[in-house]
Amino acid sequence: MEELQSLILSTLDKENTIPDTGKLTNAEGKPLDQLAVYAALNSLALKEMIVFDALESERWTLTTEGKEMANAGSYEVKVFEAIPSGKTGISISELQERLGEAAKIGQGKAFKNKWITKKDNRLFRAVESVVDQTRLDLETILTTNAHPDKKVLTELKRRKLCDKIKLVSYSVSKGPKFSLIVEKYATDVTAEMLQSGEWKTAQFKKYNFEALGVPPLGGHLHPLMKVREEFRQIFLEMGFEEMPTNRFVESSFWNFDALFQPQQHPARDAHDTFFLKDPSTSTKFPAGYLERVKRVHSVGGYGSIGYGYDWQIEEAEKLILRTHTTAVSSAMLYKLAQQKEFRPAKYFSIDRVFRNESVDATHLAEFHQIEGVIADKGLTLGDLIGFMNTFFGKMGVKDLRFKPAYNPYTEPSMEIFSYHYGLKKWVEIGNSGMFRPEMLEPMGLDPDVRVIAWGLGLERPTMIKYGIDNIRELLGHKVNLAMIQSNPICRLDKKMGKEAHAEEEEEVNSKESVVH
Repeated sequence: MEELQSLILSTLDKENTIPDTGKLTNAEGKPLDQLAVYAALNSLALKEMIVFDALESERWTLTTEGKEMANAGSYEVKVFEAIPSGKTGISISELQERLGEAAKIGQGKAFKNKWITKKDNRLFRAVESVVDQTRLDLETILTTNAHPDKKVLTELKRRKLCDKIKLVSYSVSKGPKFSLIVEKYATDVTAEMLQSGEWKTAQFKKYNFEALGVPPLGGHLHPLMKVREEFRQIFLEMGFEEMPTNRFVESSFWNFDALFQPQQHPARDAHDTFFLKDPSTSTKFPAGYLERVKRVHSVGGYGSIGYGYDWQIEEAEKLILRTHTTAVSSAMLYKLAQQKEFRPAKYFSIDRVFRNESVDATHLAEFHQIEGVIADKGLTLGDLIGFMNTFFGKMGVKDLRFKPAYNPYTEPSMEIFSYHYGLKKWVEIGNSGMFRPEMLEPMGLDPDVRVIAWGLGLERPTMIKYGIDNIRELLGHKVNLAMIQSNPICRLDKKMGKEAHAEEEEEVNSKESVVH
């Protein structure tokens, strides 16, 4: 840097200007690296010692193959010269033995120039002599970095014998503070400067607030985040509102009790749920709502006989890592019920949930759940099925089936299946249902309000899309951030669709009662 700056300043001192830095050379007579020149000029310009402008130009250069032809002749001329004059000619196989790869390339050009002919798999000269115009053109480019005929340049570039490069150099003139001595400016205020008072008289380097900086070379979206954003955009496109899901710790009340899930349910056992030790409980519940939930569990109501057990508030107070995002949905629906005038609502969430499960190739202790909820008056099971077909259709999933299932907080409930043409079988992709009156009416919602809901995991669609067979590869240090965008197994083959459907139809119908 210092040597370059000294060269630039001394040249300016003698000549007053430098018309083109591309013509400057170092002590060995070699051209200067213009990137290094730019760095030196930029440093001097910040000190107002010089002023410079960029000069852009283009020139043509030969490729390695082009240089070989400029020195030894073109392939087409080599082919012509390898064919003896007269009527004997040469066989194509013999020509290839002599010239190798050049024989194939040169033959085509020689035929095009009508220099040679072919008969009975032998090649013959069609003219007495030829001019190696390709070599002459390449020599012109080699010596002048240009050619007067643009068509020739286009043709030679197509043959990968030459290429156009962009050159950047600079014109330089003296600045208002020109000097042969380069002062070093301070870049930071140090403790020593403050103590000595030197900061008052020191010259500081100016900040370039317009610098764009070096583009980042790293940083990737996680595969789960890519698929998550695809789902998120589908929900937003359909007019859904995103629920706040930034609370991983929930009370058992919102996670279980508010959903009409009994306190003796196996999901509330320590083998399935993570319970907190400190703090272990929470008492933040709406008092009136708490009593209505207790009553519907214990003795029933709203057309239900309840579960008929002694509901304990101590169980509801236990803090857990949420086992599903439906805990968020229950809080949002309660908030909706408190409004003076009911308004239809569509909510969605995509976030992590936690289960006390053994980690293996298909299970994690934490995973993502995608959930959607629609609340309106007069909704039916048909609305749920119709919406499922629309929602999954936007994901590219066209063939759906619904199998009756059981959930404590939905009735009716349905598991969602899609036909996977790559695997040739029906695959469960989610769960759905209509929230029970025992869950909705204690919140204060009108009995005419119906809520349809569905949920699915994020990991399984991501595994299918990226061709992953071990769910543990999606998290932790083993994740491959260079995963392909799609996997052939996910692509639906319409040709095999009817055959595959016929094979599976009887098996599915014989094992399960399925709603189409």
